[in-house]
This record gives sequence, C-alpha cells and structure tokens, in this order.
Amino acid sequence: MKSPVVKVLEEKRAQARLGGGDKRVQSQHERGKLTARERIDVLLDPDSFEEYGMFVEHRQHNFGMENNKTPGDGVVTGQGTINGRLVFVYSQDFTVMGGSMSEANAGKICKIMDLAAKVGAPVVGINDSGGARIQEGVDSLAGYGEIFQRNVDYSGVVPQISMIMGPCAGGAVYSPALTDFTFMVRNSSYMFVTGPEVVKTVTHEDVTQEELGGAFIHTTKTGVADRSFGNDIDALLQTRRLINFLPSNNTGNLPYRETSDPADRIDLSLNTLVPENPNKPYDIRQLLLSVVDEGDFFEIKPDYAQNVIVGFGRMQGRPVGFVANQPMVLAGCLDIDASVKAARFIRFCDAFEIPIVSFIDVPGFLPGVSQEHHGIIRHGAKLLYAYAEATVPKISVITRKAYGGAYIVMNSKHLRGDVNYAWANAEIAVMGAEGASKILYRGTEGEELKAKEKEYKEKFANPFYAASRGYIDDVIRPQNTRWRICHALTLLYKKKYTRPYKKHDNLPL
Repeated sequence: MKSPVVKVLEEKRAQARLGGGDKRVQSQHERGKLTARERIDVLLDPDSFEEYGMFVEHRQHNFGMENNKTPGDGVVTGQGTINGRLVFVYSQDFTVMGGSMSEANAGKICKIMDLAAKVGAPVVGINDSGGARIQEGVDSLAGYGEIFQRNVDYSGVVPQISMIMGPCAGGAVYSPALTDFTFMVRNSSYMFVTGPEVVKTVTHEDVTQEELGGAFIHTTKTGVADRSFGNDIDALLQTRRLINFLPSNNTGNLPYRETSDPADRIDLSLNTLVPENPNKPYDIRQLLLSVVDEGDFFEIKPDYAQNVIVGFGRMQGRPVGFVANQPMVLAGCLDIDASVKAARFIRFCDAFEIPIVSFIDVPGFLPGVSQEHHGIIRHGAKLLYAYAEATVPKISVITRKAYGGAYIVMNSKHLRGDVNYAWANAEIAVMGAEGASKILYRGTEGEELKAKEKEYKEKFANPFYAASRGYIDDVIRPQNTRWRICHALTLLYKKKYTRPYKKHDNLPL
C-alpha cells in the first residue's frame, strides 16, 4: 500500500506531465506540433532524461494568477544524453499559458544553463512561446535579461543551440540570435521583434506571420536561422546529428567516430572537377563530399549566401569545419552576406578548437554600388578578421582562382594559414589576365594586347610563382586532396599559438 506522501508525489508528477491538459495537447498535435516532453523524448537517448524543477510554480497573485498554477510553469528542463554524451535541454510548453516566460520558468532555464557551463556540456533550447507573461510585468522581462546574460557569458564555453518550434516574438528572439546555431520548422515557427499587427499600425504594411518572420525568410533572406525542416521530428533528429560533430565544451577533446574510410584514399574524379574553361562553373560540393569521411557533410546555412558553403565533416574520425567558395553562385565572389556567414562559422570553430579547411576559388569581392553602399568594406573585414584571429589548425586548398583582396582574406599564408596547397591549374594574382593586361598595357590593342595577355597568363595563371615565394606550401594533384589534408591535420593536431594579452578584441561589427 502506498503512503500518502508517495500518492501526493505521483499525483504532482502526473499533473506536471499533463501540462496544460488533454485539450491543449490535442490542439498542439492538430497544428502538427509535438508537446514539450515529446520533443525531449525524440531529441535525447531513450530513458536518459532527468528532469529538474518539475514542481516549480509561479509566485504571482495579480489578475487572479493565484488560481492558475501548473507544476513546471510552462517549461520542461533537465539533462540527458545524445549518443551517450551529456546535454542539457529546456523545452517551452505552449500548452501552459502559451509557454509564456515567467520569472519562475526563467529561473529554471538559467539554472540548467549554469549547470551546463559548470560541467561543460551543450545546451539545447526548444522555443515555443507566446512571449513575456503580461501578468508578471517587468519580472518576466527580467527573466529574459538573465537568460541573455548567460547566453553571452557561456558563448564560446559550451555549444548553444536554439530550436524554434513555434512562435518566438519580441524580446524572446534575442536569445536564439545569441546562440551558436538556430533551427526552425517550416510553416509552424516564426521569429520577429514586432508582429504583423504592430507593423500594420506603424508602417501600414499588410504582412502575415510567415511572410514577416517564417522559416523561409530567416533561412534565405536574413540568415538568422541556420537550417529549416519540414516537421518537429526531422528538426530534432538533425539536431542530434549536429551535436555529433561538436565538442562538449571549449576545453574538451573533439568527439571521435570510428571510420573505415582510408585517410590515403585517392579520388580520380577530382582530376576533372574543374573545367578547362576558367569561366565555367562547377559544384564545389562534389569536392567537399569527396574528401570528408564517408561523404558525411553537415551544411550550415545552405539556403543563405550560397556563394560560400560552410559546414562540418570528419577527417580520420575527427570533426573539421569547412569553408568553400561556390563557383555555381555569383562565380564564387565574396559579398556582404557570404563574408558574415563564413566569419561567424570560422569564429565558432576557433572557439571550440575545431580545425578549419578552406577550399578556395574566388575571383574577388562582388562589385557594385549596392555592395559598396551597404558596407562591403566593413563586412568583408569581418571575414578577414575571423581568419586572422583563428588559432586552430588552418589548411587551405586553392582549386582554381584566388584573385586580389579575396586571395588574402581566404586564409592566405599572410593570415597565418598553416598549410596552403594549390591544385596545378590554380591562378593566384591581383586579377585575371585580361583585366590586368588592359591596365598594364593601356593603349595596346589587337594581337599585341593578346600577346601581352598570354605572357601574363604564363607567369601568373599557375601556382608556381606564389609557390616560389613561399606563399604556397605545395602544388598537389586534385586526386590526392584528401590524404594531403589528413596528413596536414595529423601534423597540426597539437598546434599551439598564443595571442598577445587583451581584454577582448574589437571585431569590425
């Protein structure tokens, strides 16, 4: 026979697990969304979740709130494992007062963030909330502020991942913006600072929630979100996959996965990847998929600034961050969005000691009035700064063009690139032969100009001049790219470089 205390405990647990009740759970399911606890069950290893703060309740008495209390108060928090590795998680429960932020549930979130930082484990935040709890006034806003402060304090200490799986509006959007990666679910999640009603009142623009801040907008136009997925389950499973590439903290070892893919594997198809016509595009993804272990590549921001590709793969079982110019889009030119996208990714890798491999085919920065007027100088400097600042192993392979300032910015030897390779057909110069000849031999025309262009090509349309100056460490055959990178990574595995003391840098924001 159960004691009265045990009965009360079981009743309290059952009430907490029920959230806002059967009707609201059903409503959540009808929207194609999982509940807060169902999401945790999908994200974490089976039976690994240990909940904290199940019985926490708000302490408000205004507006009849003393009669509206639910154990847990609208957020489920705790720890569990993903493929056996410790992870902390909080999941907002939309069935309880719309998942609104209260002083009490903010305290629960802050508690697990503090624990994650103490023990060195990633934090995954599942956002599905109507925003600040109006009945609590400034107390709910203070809760957001406490979370933001921890996002900043623990940035670069433990990986932080935000999942937007419902509404996320007003002040709530700034926590995901501060975290390392943000995933959204198409047609059921959105983010904006001010909603459609306020926009219409202030600017007289008619816009839907999806048009203002849906997954499509944030993965293609703003770059706020890193990936979007068709449903909750896919998003959660892909989050598990991402975490497999990440270290638990900034002082731990990189996760290792056994691989049967030989480090010295040769890929003959790479010998014909780059077309003979220097102006013809090719898909750099083929190179990425060829060199990583077993073709497993996790791309970040695949639909945003597609002229540069960033993402994670493994080499000899260990995670590596990849940055690659994409000749299929804008000829691989760097523009504002691509510069910021790559810079942010590089800084994450550097913070968590993940080596960076760059594949370079860049004819320069994108020209145009719009780019200049919107600050390509300042934004391009962010990419330069990120590469120069990074002290992790940095390896680059120039596959075709590396012209002008873009050559310098893309992990050149001058920014302390550790090992810099070039394919035999690479061109490293201030600009292309045609443009250079017209400037160098102004006034020359016809056959004479063509002869000068040919002369320039013979001198600079190859990697050997740069190699003779020591700016390229070796000229390699494309088919050997994987094993040359693996060898360089092994060499650099215990690289140490210490920057001069400073309180912090002043990134050109």
